[in-house]
Formats: sequence, structure tokens, C-alpha cells
Amino acid sequence: MAIDPATRIPPASSAQLGTNQISLQAFMPYTCQTCAKRKVKCDKATPTCSTCLKSKLECFYQAPPPRRRKRKLSGDVNEKLSQYERILQQHGLLPKDDDASPSTEDTQQESVSLRTSEPETLRSGKLLAGKGKSRYIDSNLWRNLGDDEISDITGDDEEDQLGTGVGTPSASDPLTAAFMGAQQDLVQYHPTHAEAMMMWESHVESVEPICRILHIPSTSMMVLLSSQQPKTASKAQECLLFAIYHFAIYSMAEEQCAEKFEQSRSKLLQRYHFAARQALVNAGFLRTTEMAIMQAFVLFLLACRYSYDPHTYWILTGVAVRVAQRMGLHRDGKKLGLPPFDVQMRRRLFYQLLPLDGIASHMSGTGIAVIQDTWDTQQPLNLNDDQIWPGMTETPEEQKGATEMIFCLTRSCLGTYFARVGPIMQGTITGQRKADIESLIGRAETEVEEKFLRYCDIVDPLHFLTLCSARSAITAMHLRMLLSKIKDQTATEAERKTMFQLSLKIIDTDAAAYAHTSLERFRWHVRTFFLWGSWDSLVFILTSLHNSGLLSPADSAAAWSRAEQVYNNHEEFLESKRALHIAVRRLTLKAWDANPPSNSVPEPGFIKSLRSLQMVHSMRGTQGQNSDATSLKMTTNTTPAIDPALVSDSNAVSRSLSGDVSYELGDDLDLDIVDWNFWDQLIQEYQAQGDQQ
Repeated sequence: MAIDPATRIPPASSAQLGTNQISLQAFMPYTCQTCAKRKVKCDKATPTCSTCLKSKLECFYQAPPPRRRKRKLSGDVNEKLSQYERILQQHGLLPKDDDASPSTEDTQQESVSLRTSEPETLRSGKLLAGKGKSRYIDSNLWRNLGDDEISDITGDDEEDQLGTGVGTPSASDPLTAAFMGAQQDLVQYHPTHAEAMMMWESHVESVEPICRILHIPSTSMMVLLSSQQPKTASKAQECLLFAIYHFAIYSMAEEQCAEKFEQSRSKLLQRYHFAARQALVNAGFLRTTEMAIMQAFVLFLLACRYSYDPHTYWILTGVAVRVAQRMGLHRDGKKLGLPPFDVQMRRRLFYQLLPLDGIASHMSGTGIAVIQDTWDTQQPLNLNDDQIWPGMTETPEEQKGATEMIFCLTRSCLGTYFARVGPIMQGTITGQRKADIESLIGRAETEVEEKFLRYCDIVDPLHFLTLCSARSAITAMHLRMLLSKIKDQTATEAERKTMFQLSLKIIDTDAAAYAHTSLERFRWHVRTFFLWGSWDSLVFILTSLHNSGLLSPADSAAAWSRAEQVYNNHEEFLESKRALHIAVRRLTLKAWDANPPSNSVPEPGFIKSLRSLQMVHSMRGTQGQNSDATSLKMTTNTTPAIDPALVSDSNAVSRSLSGDVSYELGDDLDLDIVDWNFWDQLIQEYQAQGDQQ
């Protein structure tokens, strides 16, 4: 008799079922109920499974209930939404379309965007702001709640949700707890009032002109009062104070630190680097909505571009982006109805964070940065700090001419054109593509000249630095366009000469900026190979020297003169262990051996140093890593590119730094074959680390 799987099967008696009598068995498609309850394996044999047979248990099968079918959505979603809206309108629960129609002016203002199609999220969010804090809400669930309910749920006073006691880990901030550990009282880390004011003065003179994140008049009062009584400073103020102190020391030379504070720069960096990080943890920076804490975090990241390995740094900038989005910095404050002062300060901060995250994304190799379609924040206005103040009610009129924002706005303007030119330069540049690039370069040059450069006074150090950066950027765009022909091996002799002259021009600009005595206070920025196009120029010059016959004796002498200037001005070329520096050092020696200048005896100092490094490298295969490290220290007497003070102040930093100096190039790399794709990749990776800012 056939067995119905859906019916209960009585157990078989031992007389009916014997293991020797079973030759063919039927199997059920599902497990017996006994094995299912016991959660043991069932072979699904009938009429009794082997497991129940061995255990002498009752075995019965029962078909599982049929699966519930998912209810299909019927009708169009928009149609149903309209139907529900009509029902609500009929009962007076939703205003009619005529009552809720926006004015023409509001529609026009809302449609202004950096994109052709603006995402719905940028039109429907709301900002809760007050007491120096802001929280951006862009969720259907949260938007339907009132401001009071949102404030109650999210917690206006976030300190209540943080570990406030000294030594108490911040359980609500897992990343903070993992990265930094417990909270700690920092009163003993505060400098004296006199030292604090010296560091603030240094920050105002050396850092802010390049960054422009703070409002100097209002911040000056905070520093003045808080430095006199550190115990009275709030957690947000303490964050900002230590970020300022840390950046100020970072911008100083060793001699300045010894003269002003009677301590070494490395010890001061160690002290304030730790205090700045710990202050961020104490303030719960991962959950902050306070502008001062966010300003401190971005200042901290700007000064730490070389203190963490690229992957860690990218995570940190990503955290900063998320916090900024939580505060609504990606939305323009004017559209959100914020006061004019807040609008300008939010724009300043966002336009420092945006390129910083782009730099970090390329540095880590991910290429993932803030997507353009997710923000609509406008550039800050061309204003001095005395033209804006907290509490102002009317938007100030933008100034025509040079202001304190000139360097930041010039760089931002040119960066926009670089972003537009870059994709067009991909591939072979001929015909219409070349015309489009030249048109964009011409527009960039015209705009930056009319808006900013025409008002620059070369006597002013900041104006001089702005001129150097802008002129170098325009030259770099022209050079980049021609370099594509080098990659395609289609460059003519005339184009090679043009590229050589453009390269010399950029290197000369770098040397002029380094030699300018008035730029001493910006040396922290200038001492890196900072100009747009500087790496392209140096590599092109060295590869031209490496190939004998491409340059005349006069051009060869000029090229070696520029190369020597670069090595003398930028010590990182001899000290760094990053891939690009190593490759350039090897290319320099090969070029010297292939095409030395006529007066090459005796060899200049930078060539001797390169040969010394080469000798140390050749000893690695025979002496091993331990002896190599000792030889490197004894032979070159150099320090790592990263400040050792930043390595020693905590184990976390030491671990994060371990990967930053591990770049190496194998001996199988043949620099005799000029591969511009290789150089282009190295240059782009290094430029992404912030050296081109």
C-alpha cells in the first residue's frame, strides 16, 4: 500500500521490519518529527528512519505547513500614494496642493545646485540648530517628528551618554574606545597662559592663512580666557585649544621651539599630539554636533597627514565626513536658513574637509571620497574676519580684491578646474579634446587672474605664496596636456622643448618660494614638494637627462642645477622611504651616470648622499635587515620622514606608523626604460598624500 507523505505513519514493529529484510526503501522528502524535535540527523527512511530504529523511538512523518506566499504589491506606488493623499485631504488631515504650493522665489532658490539633477534628499532634509550645535535630519521617520521630540530622543546633552568620569571608557563610542582608550583629565597638559598666547599667535600667523577654519576675533577671546583658567574650559573649548597648540608647534622650526619654550620640538609635538587626541575622546567627537569640536578634529587631521599610515588616515577622514554629514555641513547653510555667520563658518570648514577626504581616499588606494551628488555647499565668500561676527543678521557683501581668504579661495578655484580637466586628459589628446582642454585652462587662468591674482601684492608673504601656487597650477595644466604625448610617444621635438621649459619654470617657482625669507612662517607648508606640477616637472627633467642626446649641453647644465636645488631644499628626498622618493633617487643616479654635467668633478653633495644610500641598499642582501638598519643609521645619519615624536607618544600611533615607511622598489625595476604610466601612478599616489596642497 502506498504511503501518503501527508499522513502520520505508525511505527513499524520489530516483526514487520528487519534490517536484513529491507532491500529497497522509500525515502521521505522531509525529516521525521522525532528527529526534528531532537535536532539530530535523519535519513528520512520509511516507515522508520535508522536513527529512531536504533534509539527504539516512535517515528512518524508529518508534512510541514506550506510556505506563506508573499503578498504581491498591486498597482502603482505613486497611484496609491495619490489615493491616500486624496483621502487625507478629504478629511482635512492634509493641506490641499493649492495651499502648499511654494512661491516662485522659493522654487528658484531650491533649484540652485551643483548638479543637473538634485537628489530628493537635498530637498527634504531639515536642520536643528542652537547653542553652537547642529543636527541634520533627512529621514522620513525623523522628519515626521517635531523638533522637541527629536531633541528628546537624540539627547541634546550628549555628555549624559558619554563616560564622564576620568578613566571611564566611552562605551557609546566603540571606535574611540578602541583607538584611544579611556577618558583622561588633561589639566596638567595645558601650557601656561604666556605659552598659550605665543602658540595662538603662531597659529594665527602661520596656520590660519593657509587653512582658514576659525574666526580669529571670537576664537581669540576664547583662547585668552580659557588659557588663564583651563579648568573652566568646556570639553569643546579644550578640544579646540589643544588642536591649536598642536598645529602651532607643528608649524614651528626646532629653533623657535627652543627659543620660546626651552624644549625640543619633538617633545612638544609628543605632548600636544597626545593631548589633542585625548581631548577629542573626552568630548566624544564621534557623536558630536558642536562646531568647535568639528573644527578641532579637522585641524588635528590637517596637521597629522604624515603621522598615520594611509589606511588609518582614510578611516579618520571618513569619520570626519560622517560627523560633518550628521551636522549637515554638506548642505549649504543659506538654504537651511542659518544665520549669515554660521553659513560662512560652515562653508569654510566643509571646504577644508572635502579635499582632505579626497586626498586620504587616493592615499589609501580606494579612490572612494565624498560623492559630488551628495552635497551642495557653496564656497565661502571672499571676506575678512572683521566683516562677519556671531549674531549678525544680514549677509555681508562679498569683497572684490584681496582678503584673508585669498589663498584658500584661489586654491579652491583652481582645484575645481583641475577636477574638470583631469577626466578629459584620459587617453589620447587630439582634435576637439585638445581644444576643450585648452579652453578650460584659459578659463581657469582668466577667472583666477580676475578674481584674485590681480589684487596680489608681491610684498605680502601670503600673496606671494598665492601667486606661486596659482601660476604653477596653470603651468602644470599645460604640462599635463603635453605629457600625454610623451606617454603615446607622439611628442615632437618642439613639444619636448616646450615641456622642458615648462618644467624648469615650475622648479624655479618652487625654489623661489623656498628661498623667500618672508615665507619662513609658512615653511611647514613650503618645505614639502608642494606646488602643482612639481613632481611631473622633476621626473621629466631627470628622464630627459637620462636619455643622452635629448638636451643640449646648456640645457643639461640648467637641468642639473634645478635638480640640485630640489635636493638641497627638500630634505625628504634623501630621508623618505616612500616609493616615489626611492624611484626618483634611483632615476637621479642613473641620469647622472648616463649624462653628467661637464664640470661633474668633484661630485656635488646630493649625488654623494645618493651613492651612500645606494651602498646601504646593496648591503641588504648580504647583511640582513638588522645590520641594514644599523648601517643606515650610521651611514646616512638621517631620520624617518615621520616625526619620531609622533611615534613615541602612544602605542597606537606606533602601530599605525609601522606601515608608512615600508615602501620599497625591487631591483627588477628597470628605470632605463622610461615608463610614464609608472611615473604617473607614483606621482598621483604621492600627490594624494597632501604634498600638492
